[in-house]
Parts: sequence; C-alpha cells; structure tokens
Amino acid sequence: MKITAIKPFVLDAGIYVKIETDEGIYGLGEAGMKRRGRAIAEVIHSMAPDLIGQDPFRIEHLWQVMFRGGFFPGGGIQTSAVSAVDIALWDIKGKALGVPVYELLGGLVRDKVVCYPHNGDPHDIDKLVASCKKTQAAGYKFVRWGMVDPEGEEGNILEPSRAVRFGIEQVKAVREQLGEEIEICVDVHTRLDPSAVIQFCKGVEQYRPYFIEDPIRSESSESLRLVRQQTSVPIAVGEQWAGKWAFRQVIEEELTDYARIDICIAGGLTEAKKIAGWCETHYIYLAPHNPLGPVSTAACLHLCLASSLVGVQECPCPPGTTHTDVFPVQVPFADGYLQVPDRPGLGVEFNEEAAVAGEPRAGKGLCYWREDGSFTNW
Repeated sequence: MKITAIKPFVLDAGIYVKIETDEGIYGLGEAGMKRRGRAIAEVIHSMAPDLIGQDPFRIEHLWQVMFRGGFFPGGGIQTSAVSAVDIALWDIKGKALGVPVYELLGGLVRDKVVCYPHNGDPHDIDKLVASCKKTQAAGYKFVRWGMVDPEGEEGNILEPSRAVRFGIEQVKAVREQLGEEIEICVDVHTRLDPSAVIQFCKGVEQYRPYFIEDPIRSESSESLRLVRQQTSVPIAVGEQWAGKWAFRQVIEEELTDYARIDICIAGGLTEAKKIAGWCETHYIYLAPHNPLGPVSTAACLHLCLASSLVGVQECPCPPGTTHTDVFPVQVPFADGYLQVPDRPGLGVEFNEEAAVAGEPRAGKGLCYWREDGSFTNW
C-alpha cells in the first residue's frame, strides 16, 4: 500500500486531513490550533512530497520524517500538522487490518470513557447551576466551566481579584446544589498569575474540585512549583504543549496530577502514546484536551481505551450532534460516556463533498483585557 494524496481541509468545523492510498483506503486526521488553520494546511502541503509514495504503515518512521525533516523545530503549528497526518495514518492502518485503532495501541483496558461537558453561562451563578443540573440529569458525572469576571462579559474584561472571588462563589454554589457525587472541573485557561491562582485554589479546597485546569500561563513550567507547594487541589496542564519535550519537567517533577494532552497539537497518537506511558510512571492520569471535532474525539477515545491511567476526557458536544453533514458516522456515546467503537480504524466516516462545500475558517483571534487596557490570556 502507498500514499497517493494528502488533502487538508480548513473548515469552520475544524482543520482536517484526508490521506488517500492506492488501495482505496483513506484515513482521517484533525489538527489543533484552529485559529491558525491556513498556516497548518500549508505545512501539510509542504510535507506531502516526503509522504506521497510511502508506506502508510510505517507510522513511527513517517512521524520522524515529518517532525525532523525540516531540520528546524517548528513549534505548535508544525506539530499540529504532524498530528493530523499521524492520526490519519493510524486510521488507515486500522482500516487495512480490519480492527479499531485501540487494538493497535495495545487493546482495551476499560469498557467506556467518562467525559465532561462545557457548562454555562458562567457569568451568572444561577444559570451556571441550572446548566450543571441539566448535564447531571443527562448522565454526566462531571461539570466544567471557565473562569470569568462577572462584570466583564460585554467587553471581554477580566480583573484577576474579582474573577477569583467570583470563581470561589461558583464552586461553592455548584457543590452545594449538586451534592458530593458530582465532579467539578474549573478551567482557569492560563488567565491568572501564581499569586492569584493560589488564592483561588485555597478558596475552593474545601469544595473538593476534581482539578483546576491551566492555573497559570503555559510558557513557564517552573512556576507550577510555587502553585504546587501552596495548594492540595489537583492540577491539570498540557493543552498548549507541542511534543513530549514540553511535558518533560511537569512529569519528572510531578507538578501536575492530570496531563491535558491535545492529541491534535502534541504530535498525534504516536506522540500521545509515548507521553501517556511516561505519565504512568509518575501516577499522572490522562485528561485529554478535546474542544475540537469528531476526529479528535475519536482519537482521544482510542487513546483512553488503551491507556492504563485515565481520569476524564473532555467532550463538549456528544458525537453525532454536530458536523454530521461532513462526518455522517461518528463514535458512540451514551449517559456521559464515550463507548467502545466496533468499526475499523477511528470509526469516523467523511463526506468530502460536504467538506468542500463547507465554510472555511476565518481564523479570528480571541483575547481578554484588564480594566487598564492591558492584555491577558483568553
């Protein structure tokens, strides 16, 4: 079998790649960093001459060719492109061998994967609690929302001290209203500095959150030491990191409890499997970052089904409820859990005609501001 074509698609629904072969089997991949879609597509085009004509079963070899072939490390845009192609190669191999991808990753170690949704409106505590109750009634064991400033909704304002106080009130209200069984995740989204997030973590400790996600900016792993020393609240980090090397310090120094691997940024299933095994040696659980589309959801599911330490998978939209024109077949879901797919490969089918007719992604950026006009993270 040989690769005959590599087709990237930059859609409002996400960044996808279709890899075709001379035996009529195709594979699907998805890239992260959606607001950089056109740049990622160009990187995929630039890698095509090194991939066309190659055996798609040589996944590790082709990963090395893509990652190292340009000599200079390419950062997140390059690894997002590598991720999309890598995921598609695993899809091809599973289809060619007639088995789901999780069988290629070592086989099932669990029968389903628990998920968390995205809850809102976080600017209004009553609406947030109502949203959490709705997802709890639908079978979810988790609730999740992002940190906000209650007075900053209109102008994308986020004042740290105000957001911290409000965040503590949110966690208190949800715990009191939904009881002890529900698991609470709060995504700080790298919007705070260590001193502010330490105040927040200390304020919510008594309400037993499952984890606090991305408590500080991701550029400086060393600063997680200070947060780690000051709180017993579990920490989850990693969604912005490209490749295993970015995870090195937090794994080796055990600065996190949950690894937020984004398979569509970190280097695909090939790299994610390596990071997952490394995490296992330090008792760090997986909590894959997955705010993306049906292919990402499927790739994360297969990784979790074959990994020994898994906490929870992000899944804001149950499969089969979005983008069904482009992806008419998606992985199964029920009662807050992703279920084991029985189709070969990833278990997702692709309508190329619908993708070609779809709206291209504009790539507009996002930001938050402080009241003095200075920039903070989205």
